[in-house]
Amino acid sequence: MTTPSERTNHAPRTHYTATEMLAELVAFDTVSRHSNLALIEFIERYLTAHGVESWRVENDDGSKSNLLARIGPAVEGGVVLSGHTDVVPVDGQPWSTDPFTLTARDGKLYARGSCDMKGFIACALAAVPQWTATELSKPVWLAFSYDEEIGCLGAPRMIERLVADFPRPAVVIVGEPTLMQPVTQQKGITSLKTVVHGVESHSSQVDQGISAIHVAARLVTRIEEIMAEMVSEGETNADFNVAHSSLHVGRIQGGTAINIMARECSFEWEIRHLPEQGFDAVFSRFDAFSQSLEQELKARDARFAIETTPLTHTVPGLAGSDNRDAIALCQRLLGERETQAVAYATEAGQFQNAGLEAIICGPGSITQAHQPDEFISEEQLAQGEAFMQRLGECLQA
Repeated sequence: MTTPSERTNHAPRTHYTATEMLAELVAFDTVSRHSNLALIEFIERYLTAHGVESWRVENDDGSKSNLLARIGPAVEGGVVLSGHTDVVPVDGQPWSTDPFTLTARDGKLYARGSCDMKGFIACALAAVPQWTATELSKPVWLAFSYDEEIGCLGAPRMIERLVADFPRPAVVIVGEPTLMQPVTQQKGITSLKTVVHGVESHSSQVDQGISAIHVAARLVTRIEEIMAEMVSEGETNADFNVAHSSLHVGRIQGGTAINIMARECSFEWEIRHLPEQGFDAVFSRFDAFSQSLEQELKARDARFAIETTPLTHTVPGLAGSDNRDAIALCQRLLGERETQAVAYATEAGQFQNAGLEAIICGPGSITQAHQPDEFISEEQLAQGEAFMQRLGECLQA
């Protein structure tokens, strides 16, 4: 059986359908723990064959790279098509097909990343010959990032380069799988780790120690209480299926033995905040309680401490405001459709924070993302192709 690298070690053709391009893209194993440079090089060679200039924006050690490319004139007012090149792992998942070989069955195209989100990238790349053969009045920008799946790490430096060095685009379309429905709001996310440093003692002598597990339990309970408080105070947004900022503890560990008061307990948790509320407003509620509790227990024993640190940078939410042109463009390309709000995080809020209008819209269903036997339907991919064709027509001179 050939390896992904062997399957992709060839020169790109000049023309592809979206399905053919998707087959090329999914053959690159761009799981986030691996480099994406082979995929980036493939796209660069394909774009070069069409006379399209591109620019790498690498990570610190050069092992991964974003890619920016412009089709059309170097003027303001273009449209950015944004997608991430990395995918989640397949380890331990019961795939019925090779996850790095596109497999067609019953109107569905199976492979890791077929839906999230190489399907969108394939649609954009397949349209490049049409765009380059057309005299565009405004440019189409391609903005392909790395490490989105592990915290949207790559996009910020790419966005910084885009707004600093090039004419300012008008609209950004982030092509996460939305069944081609425009999404104008998303929650932001921050992952955190809290470590409670208790004081060990024999469990029969509870007055001598401070159990880190017991304190951690109080903190976890407080996390749950914060959600109820926000709802009662009206800190909600009915556009989301979970209408409030959500806090969730995903992992907890601590203690040495059943008869020892725990010296340490840690838990990992997340805040998914409403875009209009922000991370700080939610975290401050937890932080105030944590500091008060730490001060109380330090008075008993100075060795006690509570430490909370972020595991990732905050991924900002996408607010449903200042996006009139983005909505109008999607309605023009798709017809009248209701806008939606989603709880998962994307790079759209990062573009919005840089002062660019952003919207989320792409082929495929988010319910397939990260799943074994991930797929995108042929019908959805066809809708993505048609979207790209209409975009080129819309931008004609």
